Amino acid sequence: MSHPTNRLITPFTWLRLLGAWLVVAVFMFYGNSIMASPLSASTAIGVFALLFITILAASFGVVHEADHLAEQLGEPYGTLILTLSIVAIEVILIAAVLLGPAETPSIARDSIFAVMMIIMNLVMGLCLIAGALRQGEQEYNAQGTSSYLAMIALLTSVSLLLPNFSASPGEFSRPQAIGVTLLTLLLYGTFLWQQMTGQRRLFLQPPAGAMRIAAAAKNTEQPAHHTPVDWPSLLVRSAVLLALILPIVLLAHHLALVTDYGIAAAGLPASVGGVLIAIIVFTPESITAVKAARHNEMQRAINLCLGAFVSTVGLTVPVVLIIGLLTGKQVLLGISHSETLLFAVSLLLSLLTFNGQRTTALQGAMHLCLFAVFALLLFYP
Repeated sequence: MSHPTNRLITPFTWLRLLGAWLVVAVFMFYGNSIMASPLSASTAIGVFALLFITILAASFGVVHEADHLAEQLGEPYGTLILTLSIVAIEVILIAAVLLGPAETPSIARDSIFAVMMIIMNLVMGLCLIAGALRQGEQEYNAQGTSSYLAMIALLTSVSLLLPNFSASPGEFSRPQAIGVTLLTLLLYGTFLWQQMTGQRRLFLQPPAGAMRIAAAAKNTEQPAHHTPVDWPSLLVRSAVLLALILPIVLLAHHLALVTDYGIAAAGLPASVGGVLIAIIVFTPESITAVKAARHNEMQRAINLCLGAFVSTVGLTVPVVLIIGLLTGKQVLLGISHSETLLFAVSLLLSLLTFNGQRTTALQGAMHLCLFAVFALLLFYP
């Protein structure tokens, strides 16, 4: 049964669309004069606030539409749509900064590492605590979670650690960049294919209680029953999702310019730019993950958090390496010694957190503590 379009697109969604495209029109016709040098502090603050609010509102709209698509398509397809939509926004923002006039060779590295610390420690910690406070110990699918952590260990080690041992420390040579790009895309594509087909059951919430084993065995024999897909609704929501992503694409360049100006003017570390991109992009998905944990859907929270970081590395690294190969821009991916230690501890802590069958609030507190250390080192390296 199809739904009328006016019921699919709520007044708030129309407001998001109208506001986002109105801001796009303003910058399309008056952007050059607004951003003309020299840029004053008051203008920079106003422009940043406008773009930040617009892009964040559009991102929330993307999450809203992706959630409705998830309800129709079921798991893990719904989570994949949400994750890939959000990560696509992140890749767009990073590419805009990298292609901008300012020299920001480390923006991809800073963003990827910030996403790791925010998603795997801050958001995951909040999910574990929020879920435990409301539901007590929560169950999840250990096999699927282990697959995520294995992908994170491999992709992140190759992307962020290996460059430190190359001929030019911190960056790949041209042949290495080509090889890493192809291998990363191949492995990430294989992972997605398995997640959607043969290994789909590993990423679903396990049944609670003593019937878990029998129910899991039954699920492997018979596919789960899903209601028929409402294609008109699916097409409308997909179109709205794309219409909300496009303004982010068109405004990303202007946000990159004003962000570079603000970081330089305030004398902040360059890595703050990567953290800012991570916050803008992953705030809506983070809220969705915490809500899932509170509703005793820990596997969905894990899919959103760990899946988002796997997608971040699997898509961002190839894109920035391709940009570097085509434009000749320097791309620094190797992380510092302190970041390497934080990466190792984050991975080890995650492996220990998801080494059993249930999660606890204490595990969440440890993840939050590690994020606090990252925040401390960000401003006091």
